[in-house]
Amino acid sequence: MSNTLLFNKLSSLPDNMKSEVEKFIDFLLKNKKPSKKKPKFGSAKGMFKMKKNFDDPIEDFKDYQ
Repeated sequence: MSNTLLFNKLSSLPDNMKSEVEKFIDFLLKNKKPSKKKPKFGSAKGMFKMKKNFDDPIEDFKDYQ
């Protein structure tokens, strides 16, 4: 819907209904949730490093093997 069409519709309303529309617009703006950006694939590259012994057995868990 274009702004011009919306403005024309709003202009045709009586004053008491324009007030209601204004309250509704304020409500929508107040409760608007910010859009979350999806992370791009590979955006965390270089942030984490795996140790060479990552796959080695952990000493604390030897009793459970």
